[in-house]
Amino acid sequence: MTQFTFGASSLGKTITKLTMALALGTALTASASAESSIDPTDWDSVKDAAKNTTVHWHAWGGSPRINAYIDWAAQEMKSRYGVEVVHVKVDDTANVVSQVVAEKASGKNEGGAVDLVWINGENFASMKAQDLLLDTDGDATDGWASALPNWQYVDVAGKPTITTDFTIPTDGLESPWGMAKMVFFHDTSVEKEVPGSAAELLEYAKANPGRVTYPLPPDFIGSSFLKQILSEVVADASVLQAPVVEAEFDATVAPLWDYLDQLHDAAWQSGRNFPKTYPAMRQLLADGEIDIAFAFNPADASAAIAAGELPDTVRSFVFDEGTLGNTHFVAIPYNAAAPEGALLLANFLISPEAQVRKQDPDVWGDPTVLDLNALSADEKAAFDALDLGIATLSPDELGPMLPEPHASWMSRIEVEWARRYGAGN
Repeated sequence: MTQFTFGASSLGKTITKLTMALALGTALTASASAESSIDPTDWDSVKDAAKNTTVHWHAWGGSPRINAYIDWAAQEMKSRYGVEVVHVKVDDTANVVSQVVAEKASGKNEGGAVDLVWINGENFASMKAQDLLLDTDGDATDGWASALPNWQYVDVAGKPTITTDFTIPTDGLESPWGMAKMVFFHDTSVEKEVPGSAAELLEYAKANPGRVTYPLPPDFIGSSFLKQILSEVVADASVLQAPVVEAEFDATVAPLWDYLDQLHDAAWQSGRNFPKTYPAMRQLLADGEIDIAFAFNPADASAAIAAGELPDTVRSFVFDEGTLGNTHFVAIPYNAAAPEGALLLANFLISPEAQVRKQDPDVWGDPTVLDLNALSADEKAAFDALDLGIATLSPDELGPMLPEPHASWMSRIEVEWARRYGAGN
């Protein structure tokens, strides 16, 4: 999950790094293969090989609650399996991709610095295209994820984004560990009718100058906001499910820039500045500076209320015709130094115990990837007993899920956004 934050100048550097990584990866010869001799179906051998190894898990480090959950998972891995987990806190997964590309270019096909990476979207697409992911069967069509013992609990049928990541088939090369759906929230002590669409949000902003904003792209939530708006204002949303056609890009996204030009005129600080991160936007809501915030986690507002970060009068809402949704994953680079330990950790993360803890708003509030009907009665009861919080919408209230655009759209839009609006941020 690429929840990362930069100013405009850093955005340019980040995009340049990813572009260079893609170009370098394309230029590489077949000097290294992603195929591995590891057999994830022989789980006893995987566990034996994982003992006393250290897994370097590169994962976003911007949330204290998420960091605490990762620390808990690390403690469990140590006590249960003798595997040391080191959380390498990153702010941009594109830099992790670049690191693996550089290792491959230098011939470092074993003992890489990254054992597991929290990933989805364009970064997964980039790593898959460049054969940078562990492939335990050699044909990249039925990878290691579906061989994990706890895969039996994953809701493959009910959650299609588990097998298709931003339109790219996962092919078992990454393992899901959380669901995401965009939700908006507001303070009900401010008696204003909430918008039910992108168009209504624009009208709300015009009627309430300075009370709406969004995080600075490429912060994950800020970029997701752009995708939500694009999905609603584009003439034909189906074109977003295919890669960008450069000759058609400007015409396709013109309605997005028109929307943003109008929104920025009425936005917080007149669109001259943007909160640098999603937590910074949420703090603006807590401080009463804006009326509406949003997140990619249905339980985020409840978790923030429980943590004292938002007033208990905050409630969630969604747009009438749906909001974006996706799955976030963990993946193993082809040259991981501790691939067996990474497999063991990925399997633990989709265990009922780890998933129910993660869905608890007092811990994180991240929705499960599991099919509750596949669990034992006691395991299902543990999920049923969760108090999802006063600001969390029920599954029936979350509304339709809009599909994520193909990964190439966001990469292209972030560059153009920075060119148009990034000065001074």
